[in-house]
Amino acid sequence: MLQAVEDLSTTKKRLKIEIPSDIIEKEIHDSLEKLRQITNIPGFRLGRAPMNLIERRFGKKVEAEVLEKVIPEFYRDALKEAGLMPITLPVFDEKVDFKRKNPLNLSLTVEVMPKIESLHYSNIKVKDIPVTVDETEVEEALKKLQEQKAIYEVADKEIEKDDLVSFEYVDCEVVGAEILPSIKEEISKMGNEILPMDIEEKLVGKRKGEMVELTTTFQEDFKLKELAAKTAIIKTKITEVKRKVLPSIDDEFAKDLGSENLSQLREKIKENISKAKKEQTVKIQKAEILNTLIESHDFEVPETMLKNEIHALMMESKFSQGTASDEKKENNEAPSEIQQRAERKIRALILISAIGQKEGVTVTDEEIKDRIHLIAERVSAQPEALMQFYRERGSGSAWEDLKNVIYENKVLDLLFSHAIIEKGE
Repeated sequence: MLQAVEDLSTTKKRLKIEIPSDIIEKEIHDSLEKLRQITNIPGFRLGRAPMNLIERRFGKKVEAEVLEKVIPEFYRDALKEAGLMPITLPVFDEKVDFKRKNPLNLSLTVEVMPKIESLHYSNIKVKDIPVTVDETEVEEALKKLQEQKAIYEVADKEIEKDDLVSFEYVDCEVVGAEILPSIKEEISKMGNEILPMDIEEKLVGKRKGEMVELTTTFQEDFKLKELAAKTAIIKTKITEVKRKVLPSIDDEFAKDLGSENLSQLREKIKENISKAKKEQTVKIQKAEILNTLIESHDFEVPETMLKNEIHALMMESKFSQGTASDEKKENNEAPSEIQQRAERKIRALILISAIGQKEGVTVTDEEIKDRIHLIAERVSAQPEALMQFYRERGSGSAWEDLKNVIYENKVLDLLFSHAIIEKGE
C-alpha cells in the first residue's frame, strides 16, 4: 500500500510502497500448494508430498514469480491512490531487498503528466477568416479537368511542346571508349532510362522518320558499370508523333463529368473549392486556439517526453536534409528552434489530453474503423486489408496512433465549438 509520495518536481514523483508480509506469504503458499498437487515426488502419492520438500525444490522460483505479480499490482494501486498518470516505466531507487515473512518496502521514481491548475478553454477568441471563390479559380479548376480528359491522336506534323513522341533505338557511341555489341543490346532495352533531361528542346521542330542524336552522361552508380560516369551519343529515330487534343469545355464535357450541364459543373466546382477553403480556415483557427492555450497555461514539461520529441524532430530534420547519421546528440546540443518546437508540441498534447479527460472525450473502435474506411477510399485500398495493417503493424501501435489522432481531432472540434469567432471590421 502507498506510504508516501515525494515531489521531486511537478512531473517526477518518488513513491514509497509497502507490501504486507501476509499478502506475499499467502501468494507463495497458494503457488506452492498448486505445484504440490501436480508434482510427482518419489516416495509420495501425487499431492501428498511434504510442503517443505516442495518449497526446497521450487521456493526461489515461486518467490520470484510472486514478486513479479504483486509489485505491479501494488504499484498500480499506489498510482490510483495518488491520482498520478505515469508516462514512463518506474525506476527502482534501490535494489529490491526481499526477506520472507517481512513486509516488502519499495522506493520508485516515475515521471507523470503534470497537473494543470485553472484549466481555461472556453470562449477563446479567434479571428474570422472570410471565404470567397472567384471565377478565375473556377476557370483554373476547369482547365485542370480539361487536361485530365485530354487524348492523344497520331499527327503528321512537326513536333511541338506537349506532343507525345515515340522513338526507335538505332545506335550508340561512348565518347573515348569502345562499346561492345552486348552493351548496345542492353542500351536498346532501356528505353526512356537513357534519355537526357533536355530531350524536349532537341525534338521541337523534328518530324516522324527523322534521326535525332542525344548526348547523355551516365551517373557514377549507373547499373551498367561499363557506362558509369561516361558520356554517350545515342542515335534514335522518331517513329510516331501524337498531338494532345483537349475536349471543349461545354455541356457535353460537363455531362461526361457527371453534371447535367456546364452551369451545374461550375457550381459544383465552386462548392468544392469553397468547402476546401473552409476546411483550411478551420484548421488555421484551431491552430490559433491551441496557440492561445499554450500561451495561457504555464506548467513543467516532462523531461522524457521532451527528450523523445527533440530526438524525433532532429531525426526528421536530418532525413529531410539527406544527412541522417547514427550520431546521437544530447538535449543541450539540440538547436534552439527544435527545442522550442518540441516543447510547444508536448505542451499541446498535454493540454489536449487534460481537456479531453475533463470533458469525457473517448474514441470507440467503431470510430477508428470508420476513419480507416475513409482512408481506404482515398487511397483506393481494401478496407479489410487496411484494417489488418493498422491492427498488426508495430503490435497495434498504428491502431493506437490513429486512435490518438481521432482523440485530438475530437478535442479540437470541442474547443472550436466553444470558441468566439471575432468578425473583422
